[in-house]
Amino acid sequence: MFTGIVTAIGTITNVEDRGDTRVVVACPWDPAGIDIGASIACSGVCLTVVEKGGKQSDAWFAVDVSGETVARTAQDQWRADRRLNLEPALRLGDELGGHLVTGHVDSVGRVALVEDIGGSTRLEILAGPDIAPFVAEKGSITVDGVSLTVNDIEDEANGDVRFALNIIPHTGEVTTLGDLSEGDAVNLEIDVLARYLKRMQSLAG
Repeated sequence: MFTGIVTAIGTITNVEDRGDTRVVVACPWDPAGIDIGASIACSGVCLTVVEKGGKQSDAWFAVDVSGETVARTAQDQWRADRRLNLEPALRLGDELGGHLVTGHVDSVGRVALVEDIGGSTRLEILAGPDIAPFVAEKGSITVDGVSLTVNDIEDEANGDVRFALNIIPHTGEVTTLGDLSEGDAVNLEIDVLARYLKRMQSLAG
């Protein structure tokens, strides 16, 4: 489990096809604090550490990304020089600063609007009908691994949903959200509570 609170930005330094895709990520952590077999959310995708190395504040770790994961995550995410939002798995006693996040991508959305408003950035994301019922005004959603609050939503005639987010300057600086442009693909994970409520509603129906 994760919280959607990014602790570092990593950069993919190497991508190798080994059947699955072996991805090496450079990060500003201490390698002594990275355990083999540990889970790290990489822009919202829970992956398992299979190798590590480097030194204090200049570490790297490697993960294997399956074909299924590549197919279900944002286009061009698994390429060299791509920056990733990183979050280690939640430990008992850690502060739950965001919301409960599983690290499983539910859908890929697309940035429909990037607009500066009073120093902050308004992002509008367009997503498909598969997750439209789970997006609610003032509810939580994870975008590229970052826990955010939905400001408002608009349902499209074709069943898609368009929702707006406010990115404060700090969030833009310490995550990759400040790099987003219109047309970019993003990983989306719905609130786990919304998932269970939808299931309960369908059974009661």
